[in-house]
Amino acid sequence: MMESRIKRLATTLMDATTDKDPLVQEQIYNALCYLGESEPEEILHSCDEYLRQHDKLAYPHRVIILKAMETVVKNNIASLDKSTAKVVIFLASNEMTKSKEVIREWQQAASSVLVAVGQRFINKVMEEVLTKFQPGILPHYFIVQTFANLSVSNVFGMVPFLNSILGTMLPMLGMAKQDHMKSVFCYALQHFSESIQEYLANLDKAPDPTVRKDTFSNEIFSAYEVLFNSWLQHREAKLRLAVVEAVGPMSYLMPSEKLEEQLPKLIPGILALYKKHAEAFYISKSLCQILEASVNIGSRSLDVQLDALLGTLHPQICAPADPSVPLTVKNHTEVLRCFTVLACSFPDRVLAFLLPKLESSNERTRVGTLLIMRQIINSTPSQMEIKKPFILSSMKLPLQDSNDKVKRAVVQVISAMAHHGYLEQPGGEAMMEYLVRQCALPSEAQPKKQTPDADDLTSDSVQSISVNTLFLLSTTVDRMNNVLWPYLLEFVTPIQFTNALTPLCKSLMYLAMKKQEEGENASLIRYDLNGNLPSPYALTTRLLVVSSQPYAGDCRGTAALRLLSVLQYSVHPALEQLWSKRVPSLVEHIEENTEKCLCQKEWEEKLLLFLQETLAAVSDNTWICHFVTEMCRQLNSYNGFPLEKNFLYKCIGTTLGACTSKDLVQKQLQELLETARYHEEAEREGLASCFGICAINHLEETLAKLEDFVRSDVFKKSVGLFSIFKDRSDNEVEKIKSTLILCYGFVAVHAPKELVLSRIEADILKNIFQYFNTKVLGIKVETKDLTLKLCLIRSICMISQAIYNGGKCGDFVFSRKAELVAQMVEFIKAEPLDAMRTPVRQRAMVTCTYLVVLEPHLSDPDRTELIDTCLASVLALPPDPGQERDGIGGDAPHKEILYGDTLSALKDLLKSLLQRNLTPHGLQDMFAHLGPWIKSNKEQERQRAVEVSAALLDFYLGKLNVSTVIPFYNLGVLIALFSPRCSDSLASVRQHAVDCVYCLLYIQLCYEGFARDHTDEMVEGLKALKKGLEEPDFTVLFHTCHNIAMVVGKRVPPDQLMSLLLAMFEGLADPDKNCSRAATVMINSLLKERGSVLQEKVPDIMSIIHSKLQEVDEEHVRKAAQQTVYILASQHKSVVVSSLLGSALPFDSHTCAMWRSLAAEPTLTSQILEQLLEKVNRDVPYKESKCFLLGSGSERIATPLPLAATCALYEIMSAPESGAAVLGLYAPLFVTLLLRVSCTVGVQLPKSLQSRERRSSSLSPAPRSLHPCRRAEIARPALRKAGVSCRRAPGCPCPAALSLHVPAPRHRSPARSFQKPN
Repeated sequence: MMESRIKRLATTLMDATTDKDPLVQEQIYNALCYLGESEPEEILHSCDEYLRQHDKLAYPHRVIILKAMETVVKNNIASLDKSTAKVVIFLASNEMTKSKEVIREWQQAASSVLVAVGQRFINKVMEEVLTKFQPGILPHYFIVQTFANLSVSNVFGMVPFLNSILGTMLPMLGMAKQDHMKSVFCYALQHFSESIQEYLANLDKAPDPTVRKDTFSNEIFSAYEVLFNSWLQHREAKLRLAVVEAVGPMSYLMPSEKLEEQLPKLIPGILALYKKHAEAFYISKSLCQILEASVNIGSRSLDVQLDALLGTLHPQICAPADPSVPLTVKNHTEVLRCFTVLACSFPDRVLAFLLPKLESSNERTRVGTLLIMRQIINSTPSQMEIKKPFILSSMKLPLQDSNDKVKRAVVQVISAMAHHGYLEQPGGEAMMEYLVRQCALPSEAQPKKQTPDADDLTSDSVQSISVNTLFLLSTTVDRMNNVLWPYLLEFVTPIQFTNALTPLCKSLMYLAMKKQEEGENASLIRYDLNGNLPSPYALTTRLLVVSSQPYAGDCRGTAALRLLSVLQYSVHPALEQLWSKRVPSLVEHIEENTEKCLCQKEWEEKLLLFLQETLAAVSDNTWICHFVTEMCRQLNSYNGFPLEKNFLYKCIGTTLGACTSKDLVQKQLQELLETARYHEEAEREGLASCFGICAINHLEETLAKLEDFVRSDVFKKSVGLFSIFKDRSDNEVEKIKSTLILCYGFVAVHAPKELVLSRIEADILKNIFQYFNTKVLGIKVETKDLTLKLCLIRSICMISQAIYNGGKCGDFVFSRKAELVAQMVEFIKAEPLDAMRTPVRQRAMVTCTYLVVLEPHLSDPDRTELIDTCLASVLALPPDPGQERDGIGGDAPHKEILYGDTLSALKDLLKSLLQRNLTPHGLQDMFAHLGPWIKSNKEQERQRAVEVSAALLDFYLGKLNVSTVIPFYNLGVLIALFSPRCSDSLASVRQHAVDCVYCLLYIQLCYEGFARDHTDEMVEGLKALKKGLEEPDFTVLFHTCHNIAMVVGKRVPPDQLMSLLLAMFEGLADPDKNCSRAATVMINSLLKERGSVLQEKVPDIMSIIHSKLQEVDEEHVRKAAQQTVYILASQHKSVVVSSLLGSALPFDSHTCAMWRSLAAEPTLTSQILEQLLEKVNRDVPYKESKCFLLGSGSERIATPLPLAATCALYEIMSAPESGAAVLGLYAPLFVTLLLRVSCTVGVQLPKSLQSRERRSSSLSPAPRSLHPCRRAEIARPALRKAGVSCRRAPGCPCPAALSLHVPAPRHRSPARSFQKPN
């Protein structure tokens, strides 16, 4: 059941082979193979049956099934049943020969099945196929090919048949007329010959060990005659190549005498083909086989042919091999094999041919010759043994060749020489030196770009190939150990081999370790036998210095330190224990970091500590003296390597510090001063570092040497009146002075504080300013040299650090502090404000940061000048201080870094000043200077000022340590300074402003007694608001400002609330309208939240509102002020009304606007109107007053309060919003106003108001009358307006008296104008 199911499945799959989709066909093939893995017999029978039954199935579909059968047979040949094999063989044979015409894909698939079965059933296959290989009948093309492939796949099974096959085949050669038949016969003869050779080479495994070469020789020669004499002359190139491929293997089997006889014709015939065929691989392969066969029989004909052979083969190697065309690479390989064969037989003649070509002017000729030399050296060691000196001497010219391809070829030749003992000969050292020089080439020196037809031997650079070669010779070629060790040490110290240090150190370390394995003392360097080797002092200096840049040159720091560790016993026996412990930790530090993240300063400190410990472990003054002398000797070799030279200076300083010979210390210091290259910044820095480190143990000697040097000849020609004409000389002297000034700074910062503090003012500063200030005709002239200025600033900075870090800092009074601060301020003032071109201001501020913390305190004027100068110098810079005004500078990134450093220096200086007075008063004083910048109308100034402010407040909060609860009296003022900035036009200002408010509120909490780590959820909420400030959406901004105000309102103590509001009102005049609006939002939000506790302050607030309305003529401020009045009135009606009634009459427009703001909400408006009515009715409308003139009666003078209340009623009722409230109080309003009119006819204004009204009349084109009667009368239109609206409301009572109109009489006496109502 299972078998039938598999058969049905296989049949279904084979039915689907007619699908034209290649992917489907591939899947069918895979499925058949998969089924064949489990049931190979069933599948093979199914395929056989299917193909027999479907005789008309097109051949492309038959191919799929045949390929599947081949795979199944191959995978299951060991278990295949004989009967199944017969079935498969018969089917494949029929499929292969069914068509007389050649249908390659179909017939090849059938042939492959036969070859697969023939792996095990060769006899069965041959039995079937030989029936179709009959004498005198030209066989099917694929019958011959199948024979050929069987001979390759099953050598031992097929060779016994070949004799009879050849016998049958030879007569057929003459019958073959078509090129494809001739080609397949050549193919068969080639593979028959190869199989016979393999059979003869493995006779011990062969089934018939009696088979001999001569069994086949005559038949092979007969075939050869046809191929060479007839077919090779054919004009068809493919046929000629097929003949050539066959002739090569056939030459091994030809009778010796016949081959010897044929060689004079055969070799020229093969060589001639090079000119006819572009593709030379098959020709070269056949030629190599012919040459090998000729050498095997000891042919004498080769001698005659040698020149022609060499002349033809050499150009084949010189022609570049294209790696993308595999046959060209294979051709090179075959041609090189030809040279190997020839060199074995004719070494002298081959070398005589090759070596002169090394002098050729043609690059390809030289490269090709070197490749052949490498091949010969590698493949003919015994023949070349006595030629070694000759070959080495012939390499002198190639060693001088500058061509990269030639260099690569030379390196490859050297590698071959090393493996075969050439480099142990005299002259071998020159080859090794050449190799090391190539390792030292710059790693970026890649071969120049070639033309398309040009060719690189390899894609790697000369340097990388040389590095790999050196390492391989050191680690894998044992015979090179004694050649390379200790010879390679000679290349460690010369500076020209710096780029080769990594491979050199790795190779030397490996060699030294192998020497150590040979014996304890084997790695010791025998200086008595090697006079050219560098001394232990030179090696240690060199390896330590290059380790200072650990990642340069392919991580040479690691390699150098490891070599140093291996050489520990050779450097000094006492170092073994120390270096075994310290060097691995240094190497580990390099490996744990990367070039980007390694702190260079920290790394150099580790190396200097390692050096210091080394000197202490040696503890031998003589050794140390030799060591420091060698260090000084190497200094000049590092010209051009500023970083390494700088570190070497530090090493010299460290070593001099450990030297007990004071004479040597002074001598070396003098030498350093005399030989330094003062015009190089790294050199000045390094020399100063050296003096500073040396001063740790030799302070007196260092200071004395600096003073002595100034009196030397270097300064005698420096500062005369006429030296102004010697610009170059002056420049050099300025650089020397700069270095000396810097030396003093390093001495101060490194020397023991207990010794140096007493010398600072007496010696160090005196000499520094002596060098800085030049006198011409007795007049002090300050230098303009930038280097000198920067060195002075830095030196003073280091002196300040030395004093600050001194143990007696608290007791030391720096009397010249103010003078030095003033000098720094002058430097800062001298810097241009339009651009940042130098680091002077930054370094001067850093220096001041250290100076201000020293005693004595700066005076208030000095402190103020320092702060204002520094703020103006940094905050007032243009928006992009890294850009020059005339265009973009090439060092813009450097300028950007400099600006960042300068801003950081300003922050640090202000923090340092604040630290001296860490109190609310000190904070207030700081922001008194920063305030104008925070409110500046220039964006960049605000941005920087707020950023600095945020840093200061964060610093203050971090340093705050409140021991007793004290008031933070200026909290309100500071919050008012920053909170409106939360809506600034710049996003960065908004963000920093929130940070400022955040810090201020936490500072307040600290002063209230909370711990510094206390977390307040409401204040923490400010951080969440920062997200909403990123985008300039006004709705979001003002909503955020409201939220901030709510937080502030809940956290500001009551005693700070009024100061906060007063300061916030000042923000209404902010030039940034966004901030002005934010101030109004915050004021009103604060009043809503906390206004209820401000009853006593309401008059003051009302007064401020009025004054701000006078100052700021902005619509948004006017509306916000009215809202503020309304909020206050809703909390304190009586106080607001009283405050407004106290305003001067006549009310100005701003007071009127404030009155009208009270009409916004009906309930509040009604209450206000009732209060005003009460004030109108409570007091008499006028008072009698006697006239001063004789004969005159008394006059009536209006009382102020009812008059003011009447004016207020008019302003409120004139607002449209007041309608509902007026309607609700219509009756009392009407009655009161009517009585007011009747009572004030003929009443005069108070004297003060009369004069004021006259003044306002002269100023105003349409003055508002203050006459008591008129004020009452003009209030009625507003009342009437409300009444009209009332009549339009159904059901609303309308007093009949509303229509009453009592105009004010013009010429009535007071007595007649008043009539008592009935």
